[in-house]
Amino acid sequence: MPALPDENKLLRNFARCQDGEERYLYMIELGGRLPALEEAQRNDNNLISGCQSQVWIDMQKQGDGTILFAGDSDAVIVKGLVAIVIILFQGKTAQQILALDVKSFFQQLALEQHLTPSRTQGLNAMIRTILARANELV
Repeated sequence: MPALPDENKLLRNFARCQDGEERYLYMIELGGRLPALEEAQRNDNNLISGCQSQVWIDMQKQGDGTILFAGDSDAVIVKGLVAIVIILFQGKTAQQILALDVKSFFQQLALEQHLTPSRTQGLNAMIRTILARANELV
């Protein structure tokens, strides 16, 4: 299974997508690249509230201060959104996560016009949760 791209490659790949269908197919591909979530990580603490689908995002602070993410969803497109969120935040410190211009990043992906309101709401719930947890880790 190929690894997830870094955020620059992700932006380039999304820029090559001709339409919403290609974006969805790419998101599904990204979700398929996520490493399997361990059963112990599928707990209530990692469950994201505010998503219609079940979404788990695990954050583990490393000795050097960076945070490693793992995630999963029971819905393929949402799993792709989880992958995108992980690509954006993976390996950064809590301070770096809090300083990111998340809105600008997602505007560059041009996803919002292709997402249903419930998926947009779920994406926002994932980001809010990660930012709140990063704030606790500072």
